[in-house]
Amino acid sequence: MRFSWLDLLDIAIVSYILYRLFLLIKGTRAVQLLRGLIVLLVFYYAADWLELRTIKFLMQNAGIMVIVAIPIVFQPEMRRALAHLGQGRTLFPSEPMFTKGKEFFELIDTLVVTARQLSTRRIGALIVIERETGLNEYVETGTPIDAKLSSELLLSIFLPASPIHDGAIIVRGTRLVVAGAVLPLSENMRAALSPRQHLGTRHRAALGLSEVSDAICLIVSEETGDISVALQGRLHRHLSEESLQKLLLSHFQPEVRGTSPLTPLLRGLGRRES
Repeated sequence: MRFSWLDLLDIAIVSYILYRLFLLIKGTRAVQLLRGLIVLLVFYYAADWLELRTIKFLMQNAGIMVIVAIPIVFQPEMRRALAHLGQGRTLFPSEPMFTKGKEFFELIDTLVVTARQLSTRRIGALIVIERETGLNEYVETGTPIDAKLSSELLLSIFLPASPIHDGAIIVRGTRLVVAGAVLPLSENMRAALSPRQHLGTRHRAALGLSEVSDAICLIVSEETGDISVALQGRLHRHLSEESLQKLLLSHFQPEVRGTSPLTPLLRGLGRRES
C-alpha cells in the first residue's frame, strides 16, 4: 500500500476540520455529548471483542436513540454552529481588518466610559454591538433612534425615567440604531438557573443573542453595578474598565479579511434576509 502526498493532504484537511469543530463546541454541552459517545463506543467494541451479545445489542440500540435525540436536545448548539459556518469563521477564521481608525477607538472609548458611569450610578443597561450577523429582526422590535453614538445619549436612554430604558440598544458601526429592542432569552437554562450566577433578564437576553449571533453584548447590572460582556454564548463577568477595553479591542472587528471566498456573499444575503 503506497502512501502518497494526497493521503497526507487528506489527513491534514480532516484533522484541521476536526480541530475547528472541537474549538466550536468547546465550553458547550456538546462536549459532554462527545464524552458520552466515546464511552458508548468503548463499551460497544469491548462487548464485540469479548462476544458479549446482549451488551452489544443494547449498545447498538442506544446508539440509534442517541442519533435521533441529538438534533432535538442540541438544537441551540447546532443552530450556532451553522450560523458560524455561514459566516465563514468555522473553517476559515477571520483576521482583524485594516489598521483601526480614529472612529473605531472613539467608539471603544465611548462604550468603556459609559459602562463606568452606568456602573458607578447603578443604572442597568444592555448595549448590543452588531458585527457580521445582521440583527434587523431585533432592530424592528425597538424604537428607531439613528444617531451618532455618545456617552450623553446612552446615559439619557438608560435613566430609569426614560420611557425606552427597558430593553437593549443596538449599535451598528458608530451609530445607535434603536433603543428598547427585545432580545431572545438564553436557552441555556443550566446557566440561567444557576444559584452562583444569579442571572437577571438583561444577562439572559444578552446570552440569548450571543448564542444565535456574533454580536457583542455589554451589560451593566442595576443591582450591583457589575459590568459583563456576553460573547459567543459565554458570559464574561466582573470586568474592570481596563479588562473591558482589552476585551472589546480584541474581539470587535468592523470588517474582516482572510475569510472564505463565500463570506461576503453570505454576509450580504444574511443582512437582506434579516
